[in-house]
Amino acid sequence: MAGKEFTVNLNKPLVFQVGHLGEAYQEWVHTPIVTDESPRFFKSDFMEILTRTVWWVVPLIWVPVAMWFISVSYTMGHTLPQVVLMSVVGSFIWTFLEYCFHRFLFHIETKSYWANTFHYLIHGCHHKHPMDGLRLVIPPAEAAILAIMFWNLYGILFTISTRPALFGGGLIGYVIYDMIHYYVHHGQPTKQSIKKLKKYHLNHHFRIQNKGFGITTTLWDKVFGTLPKTKADTKSG
Repeated sequence: MAGKEFTVNLNKPLVFQVGHLGEAYQEWVHTPIVTDESPRFFKSDFMEILTRTVWWVVPLIWVPVAMWFISVSYTMGHTLPQVVLMSVVGSFIWTFLEYCFHRFLFHIETKSYWANTFHYLIHGCHHKHPMDGLRLVIPPAEAAILAIMFWNLYGILFTISTRPALFGGGLIGYVIYDMIHYYVHHGQPTKQSIKKLKKYHLNHHFRIQNKGFGITTTLWDKVFGTLPKTKADTKSG
């Protein structure tokens, strides 16, 4: 796979190669290789392990953590209906964060060595190898760093007693996001609503990669005008 002045060797660890593509990186990373292959990222076995995560690790780790945070708000005096409502609101807030991350961070346009390398690590690898099942969900170490950031942010935005339930609800939203994301890539849904999500997300990968940034919902794409047109709409337009 060749850039203008650099060729990426897919048989060698990729992470420290892709930065050399410069301005050609964007075209390269958005030309997917549709196989279940899980390419090597790093020469170091330890670093490589940190980038690979099986899907069931996400609910195994984060659902108990989320339930603990939600229970904290209950023990601080909120009623069960109030805690449930705050958790639902927290999950809803997550859908907005999910959209913002995907649109404004995961799809930034880069061309310098370290910017390309960073982008490849956080999202570019998923667009290059969209069927890599071991790099579809967020690794626990990366998720923990993000969780700490948002916990501190929620400390500024919310009260001491509402913060845990809202944060826990956000974690539940995150788990749902990662599970849906994995399933729309590797599952064979029979339910119509999930079929639509699968079509909507694969359209983002293989047809219009600068639109369709939601994963769990199309709501924010509709709100901000980034909902991609269907093939029928494109032809009629």
